[in-house]
Amino acid sequence: MHSDLWSFSLDLYTRLGIEQACLELQAEGANVCLLLGAAWLGQLGVACNGDRLARLRDLAQPWHDEVIRPLRHLRQSWREAAAHDPELDALRDQVKALELEAERQLLERIETLAQDWQAEGANDLSAWLDGVAPPVAREKQRGALQRLHAASAAG
Repeated sequence: MHSDLWSFSLDLYTRLGIEQACLELQAEGANVCLLLGAAWLGQLGVACNGDRLARLRDLAQPWHDEVIRPLRHLRQSWREAAAHDPELDALRDQVKALELEAERQLLERIETLAQDWQAEGANDLSAWLDGVAPPVAREKQRGALQRLHAASAAG
């Protein structure tokens, strides 16, 4: 088990099927950094409650909406043209690296917010994941959420 959220996220994301699960949830409006943070908190045994979920959302949503989402949109909008333009492809790679750095910074902010939340041996992984996933993602991508849960629980 990783004590820091960034290392946990990198490890979890490389597991079989997790990248695809995260992309499926993201397509339904889920914030992947929030999902990874929720998985980390659940695995650590931190108790989930409404106040903590609200604090996570209040922290993450502006950064996601104002920093990560515009970078992702720009990167994705250049995908087709960059396939035929080496200079644009190089710029697209830089945007991708910047997007990843913005995600890393959000994960650090989540970890800082949660640093005083004690691991209490709670078995709240499902509550954390369901609490940060938008209703449409919970409904349409239940399988993706379950894959994320299983991989997180496996440590």
